[in-house]
Amino acid sequence: MDCSGGGDGDEREAAGRRRREAVPRHDLEVPAPHVLPFAIGSFDTIGPLSRAGFPHRHSFYELVYVTGGRGAHVLDLVHRPLRPPHLCVITPGQVHYWDGAEGLTGWVALFNEDFLLDHPEDAAALRLLAGSPWLHPGVEADALAALFAELEREYGSALPGHAGVLRAYLHILVVRAARALAQEPPQPAGRAAELAARFTLLVAAEGPVERQVAWYARELGVSVGHLHSLLKEATGRTPGQLIRNRQTLEAKRLLLSTDLTVRQVAREAGFADPAYFCRFFRRETGVTPGEFRTGGAEKHHDPRIPSIATPPARP
Repeated sequence: MDCSGGGDGDEREAAGRRRREAVPRHDLEVPAPHVLPFAIGSFDTIGPLSRAGFPHRHSFYELVYVTGGRGAHVLDLVHRPLRPPHLCVITPGQVHYWDGAEGLTGWVALFNEDFLLDHPEDAAALRLLAGSPWLHPGVEADALAALFAELEREYGSALPGHAGVLRAYLHILVVRAARALAQEPPQPAGRAAELAARFTLLVAAEGPVERQVAWYARELGVSVGHLHSLLKEATGRTPGQLIRNRQTLEAKRLLLSTDLTVRQVAREAGFADPAYFCRFFRRETGVTPGEFRTGGAEKHHDPRIPSIATPPARP
């Protein structure tokens, strides 16, 4: 009796999984847990990986505002010729690369989810923006360019309080980009990208509560297995990982911006057991809640650190 079950469908899924796992992943490289998880610059100052010509994915967000150049950009297999100016939002897990790109000008901003502490709802907005890979900003073009320029200037200054200023500018940029998106004709999104955006919005709307993956699957009208497969395809992460990321982000925000005790933070972040919350937080971040709070998000920042980890050697 053959109990292997899978058949052609399982073989195709396994082949797709092998292809995804073969794509190198780049991380935002910071030497300590409390270093500012943000970098911005031109294509030249960020370095060659900002215009890499081989498929790769990130564990962080990337905003690209192209003001000049030629060639094309490929995001999740969609090939789009350059017609500057336009904005591209690349979210964690998406596969992208540049095809024959030359003379690129503009800005590249890189940040991870910790940088959205003040406005966690921006993660959902960025997912929606990522569904329209080349956004032509129209009347918002000058405003977006000015915001990128201010972000670069503030980042380079490293003056006291600059992290808060950078977060404020980034939030404004996301809002202005969302307005530009609302003025564009709707574009068909892939099933995986669409579900990832809906899942992110639902997790943000529910807040840091303890919901099982099955609950989100029912709300979205899909099976747990289908939800897992599509989110893994779109983001490189499982539903459980994305939910834990949301809880961790809320806990970090509360630890840094309030005077709540760790017990109170645990409750507000959706954990009934403070001891379990402490174990969870250490597992997700590498430090205890107390260590994270006393470390401070701005004290160890050095804007000269490398932006992206060195990729694996090419065969």
